[in-house]
Amino acid sequence: MTEETRGTDRAGRRAKRFLTPLQKYEIFLQLVRQEVTVIEAADHWQVDRGVIMRIRTVAKEGALEALSKSRPGRREKERDMELLAARADAARLGDALKEMAVQLMLVEGKGRWG
Repeated sequence: MTEETRGTDRAGRRAKRFLTPLQKYEIFLQLVRQEVTVIEAADHWQVDRGVIMRIRTVAKEGALEALSKSRPGRREKERDMELLAARADAARLGDALKEMAVQLMLVEGKGRWG
């Protein structure tokens, strides 16, 4: 392979380059810190300028979404719905048992107890 054809496909286009998430984050940080321009980053990482622009857009949108979901203060614990249902059922059964005990006492009376 000659120096001219290395890194290109049959049509002469630049071969696809897949960047890891860490590399994409590094590119984003360099752009935010204004260490490099979009063109310089594209040349350094050997990708198209559109890829660099997309990395910047996705990172910005992801950061804004994460920040909009975060709220100050303590987080409310996520509730276990099954546990809440079991507690409500236990309370309902407890109330029913109390009612039955009162009815039993009224029917049979207190005479046996003393």
